Amino acid sequence: MKKRYLVFALIVLSVASIFIGVTDLSPKHIFNLSNDQTQILYVSRIPRLLSIIIAGMGMSVCGLIMQQLSRNKFVSPTTAGTMDSARFGILVSLMLFSSAGPLEKMLIAFVFSLAGTFLFMKILDKIKFKDAIFIPLVGLMFGSIVNSMTTFFAYKNNLIQNMSSWLQGNFSLMIQGRYELLYISIPLLIVAYLYANKFTIAGMGEEFSTNLGLKYKQVVNIGLTIVALITSLVVLTVGMIPFLGLIIPNIVTIYQGDNLQKNLPHTALLGAVFVLACDILGRVIIYPYEIAIGVTVGVIGSGIFLYLLLRRKAYE
Repeated sequence: MKKRYLVFALIVLSVASIFIGVTDLSPKHIFNLSNDQTQILYVSRIPRLLSIIIAGMGMSVCGLIMQQLSRNKFVSPTTAGTMDSARFGILVSLMLFSSAGPLEKMLIAFVFSLAGTFLFMKILDKIKFKDAIFIPLVGLMFGSIVNSMTTFFAYKNNLIQNMSSWLQGNFSLMIQGRYELLYISIPLLIVAYLYANKFTIAGMGEEFSTNLGLKYKQVVNIGLTIVALITSLVVLTVGMIPFLGLIIPNIVTIYQGDNLQKNLPHTALLGAVFVLACDILGRVIIYPYEIAIGVTVGVIGSGIFLYLLLRRKAYE
């Protein structure tokens, strides 16, 4: 879990990602590219690589912040209804503002994902039986309700096929001009790092944080805003990537402990490495065809999630 190993793995997988694909492009061609190969490299392969790295880092850090603020290791944008709320916001933008551009759609998705995340945190405050496994189950039920509403309104407006194809996590559509919104995540990740120690204190509870002089509600609101904005950006640009914000922070905290500022770089790097590895696997497993990233991350991530649940039960 050392940073230098993660950086090395990220570099190796990044190089592999650039040269894996249907179009013949190998390292020996890099200094003698044809016009078609140059187009493939700069219009498709590099934008795809950048979007994978930013999305992997962003969603992993979102999961780490949510787990810290909710004081539960099984809370993430997937299990708290944040992704489902962003999806509902995108449907509303398609229904009411069909001519809206990507930025307007992102803002609407952000409002809905933020509202959904705040609602989940309010539900969390009302629950007295705060078992580590019970809380994410409540979040999954809340997400299922939002998802059912999305499906209902999409069906009524003949948008089901549009929504399901558009919001399935897929990096094959990441080309120049379609991924640039993800760059907004970079300053948000920097803000998250600057507030890391405050998020750590806020995770100790409202009374303890207030006694230390921390503006608890303000810090929580900043954390949830970062989570909602990055999630809406990723869902709108890439699609749904399940379990990423759940498993990566858990793996890091197993090895690194619970210091958020110390864990944040490791979480971001491991998230990018994991998504890159899943994307490469999806490209080679049925080559020359491709498995969507939402499927590969969902299958591998759900298996790791089950392992984490069983591992926790074994230590009780």
